Amino acid sequence: MAIVSFLNQKGGSGKTTLAIHLASVLAERGKVLLVDADPQGSALDWKAQRAADSGFPVVGLPKPTLHLEVAALAESCDWVLVDGPPRASALTRSAVAASDLVLIPVQPSPFDLWAARDVLDILEECSVLRPDLQARFVVNRLFVRTRLGAEVRGTLAELPVAALRTEIRNRTEYAKAVREGRTAIETAPASAAAMDFRALADEIQGIVAESNHASS
Repeated sequence: MAIVSFLNQKGGSGKTTLAIHLASVLAERGKVLLVDADPQGSALDWKAQRAADSGFPVVGLPKPTLHLEVAALAESCDWVLVDGPPRASALTRSAVAASDLVLIPVQPSPFDLWAARDVLDILEECSVLRPDLQARFVVNRLFVRTRLGAEVRGTLAELPVAALRTEIRNRTEYAKAVREGRTAIETAPASAAAMDFRALADEIQGIVAESNHASS
């Protein structure tokens, strides 16, 4: 089992959209649990909009004891995805402590990058107890061939955490699908939107497999 958390202290960075779409892809490849650790409960709200089974359960666990409870909830799962809270807190630290991989979503905006530094501080604190913890930035809602896109890549290259090669572009299909309680993987499985998330899943699986190999 691998636990992947989406964390950034700025609201609106796209954590929930990323989490449910990645869960949708990984559910095609194994057993997935999505944990809504955001007190606002956005992933649970999305689940409530659905008219059909999503292929994976969504449970609410916005508690600073998440790292102690999640393993029991996720027994026999291949993947646990945690949609994290929107601010630095004991809950954020608990999500980090539970994780094998922390993904930090950033939009091409200085506000997202400034907020991400709080997560980097928490990662550094936790590295003493979790030296094997992996972390990556994931660029979200990217407009291709723009100056802002180039600038965010340059800024991320200067930070101590690497960015994923896969970038999620700004596409209307995501918001349209989420409003219906679905994902772009379901509504447009052959679309560029779905392909972005299949590439993201491939890259994440590679990181986790490499980390498991290194620790074995």
